[in-house]
Amino acid sequence: MKLKVISALFVASMVLNVQASADQYVSGFKNYQQAFQGDAAMAHAFKTYLSEIDKLERQYGYIGAELPLPPLQEVVPGVYVMVGSMIWHNPTNYGLNNNLAFAVFDDGVFVFNAGANPAIAYTLHQRIKRITHKPVKWVAVENSQGHAYLGASYWVDVGVKNLYASARANADFADAFDYIKDEWSRAVGHEITGKARNVTDKFTTFNERLTIDVGGGEVVELIDFGPGHTPGSAAMYIPSRKVIHTGDLAFNERMLAFFPYTYTLGWIDSYKKFIATIPPDTKVIPGHGTPTDMKTAEKQTLGYLTFLHREVEKVVAKEGRQKDVEAIDQSAYKDRPVYEQTHQHNAVHVYKELTGGDF
Repeated sequence: MKLKVISALFVASMVLNVQASADQYVSGFKNYQQAFQGDAAMAHAFKTYLSEIDKLERQYGYIGAELPLPPLQEVVPGVYVMVGSMIWHNPTNYGLNNNLAFAVFDDGVFVFNAGANPAIAYTLHQRIKRITHKPVKWVAVENSQGHAYLGASYWVDVGVKNLYASARANADFADAFDYIKDEWSRAVGHEITGKARNVTDKFTTFNERLTIDVGGGEVVELIDFGPGHTPGSAAMYIPSRKVIHTGDLAFNERMLAFFPYTYTLGWIDSYKKFIATIPPDTKVIPGHGTPTDMKTAEKQTLGYLTFLHREVEKVVAKEGRQKDVEAIDQSAYKDRPVYEQTHQHNAVHVYKELTGGDF
């Protein structure tokens, strides 16, 4: 009985004091458990401790310290964004290299993007609690990438029942969960990513548009404008506040990056649909970069896509080779973060889309 009490007290202290490297403690106790296999009482105590740690993590979602993430910015009254790093996900930014947002409504708080890991989700939640006592009632994700989804199990653990994603994004993330979690764990840190779980079965999905009543006569529109940066995506549009979080449909300041699943021809069409749907005086929270207006977001995103397509088409018309595509002058965009890592690859990607194959 005394061992159980000591174990419970130790676990309670861990809730307050364990840093982001909590898994090291768990691993240590697993080693102790093995070392004391001959002592039934001690082995049972260690096993109980590990079980209680797991229960606490499932109850609270995360039991480490807050991360030193960027400050919140109020974009329009009651709508806030945490602007992520402009570079790739790595240990220095804890995986926060996209934009997380939330809106405070009469019936609760709507969070857009679950975060790249439970530690980020927890930290955002603590920031929300300092602004409002209203509970987080809804969580939606922008696409199937790790920084949108891997923190979702935290929100499930703290009791959020209303989770939303585009049907394609949810299916893609579910299929690739093990790979995505492993890649983000290696890139950012196993300690803060390792407890992420696949909770895609908890999500309500939609194909084009979903309207959610958030109280006080307001609604949130979740809209999938079509393929682009990822095959499936969602934007969070709040018509009453004249603000939209586009997810990776729109970028601002940061260079666009194309992946094997990126469809740039579709991205152009999806962006044109976005422009035709959303009023021009709407404030834009992009997937990457600081909040801006519709015109700037269009120039930063659609402007680059159309420029690159036009220049690659010239190379194709002249039957150019890979070196000619890579030599396209993109210096007008050289001041954008990750330009050096992306611009030549982007041009080659578009060439392969337009021609249907390699050089």
